[in-house]
Amino acid sequence: MSTEHFPQNVTVDSNTTQIVPRYVETDQGGVVHHTVYPIYFEVGRTELLRDNGLAYSELEKAGVFFVVSDMTVKYRRPAFYDEKLLLITTCTKTTNARVEHHYELKRAETGVTLAEGTTTLACIDKQGKVCRMPEFMFPED
Repeated sequence: MSTEHFPQNVTVDSNTTQIVPRYVETDQGGVVHHTVYPIYFEVGRTELLRDNGLAYSELEKAGVFFVVSDMTVKYRRPAFYDEKLLLITTCTKTTNARVEHHYELKRAETGVTLAEGTTTLACIDKQGKVCRMPEFMFPED
């Protein structure tokens, strides 16, 4: 695994991403469909990685892959088509073979929480076997 061009350690543990639901993500009533929230969570993880100077594509070229092994979503209030939302993604724990995130989706205008969730991602190699997390993926002490 060639990781010399990656940062020494991740330094950013939280990111806020603006989300604006598209029409295709809603039902006929303009409410965001429950199946879209995991996609928003992935957007949050991608942007958190980007804030740390990393990209999934670069990690995969280096032989580092992540798969979701567990996910929870708690739906509190509906989100609607074309309203501005804020997704706060926080890396809550990194171990030898997994990374955990917490998500909070809020209405930008009022700050009201619409949904919360968590994911656990396992680190795997090209053959799909669980492997050790690269050292640079651990937060700075």
